[in-house]
Amino acid sequence: MLRYTLMRLGIFVGCFVVVWALVYSGVAPRGLGASNGMWMVVLALLVSAPISFVALRKERDRASAQIAPRLDRSIGRVKSNLAANRSQEDEIDDAARSPRAKATAETAAEADTAAGADEARESGDTAAVQSGSGKAS
Repeated sequence: MLRYTLMRLGIFVGCFVVVWALVYSGVAPRGLGASNGMWMVVLALLVSAPISFVALRKERDRASAQIAPRLDRSIGRVKSNLAANRSQEDEIDDAARSPRAKATAETAAEADTAAGADEARESGDTAAVQSGSGKAS
């Protein structure tokens, strides 16, 4: 991997030197104002990218062959962690949906409704008492 990176950097530096020579000899246009350096870097990148793509194909294939097994192991670990997390969430969800949990939730809802009706009776709100008393009974 380091070899590929150094070769790619070498091609870029070579292209940069060529672009620099062309700009200062007047063959290629100069940038506007202080942008001359940035112009040369962008131009060197545009020239070096296709050269690197073609010239470094074998080296790129070797580098990817070294990286692929490590990447596969990392992806496998991530997938197993996600599967473990999903199963934990499913267990918690199943436990919450069990009949006992439903009965507890319904009892709590009925208690809340009855408490609301009691508060309405104390405050004298007859509409709330009538709507709440039907559910509390």
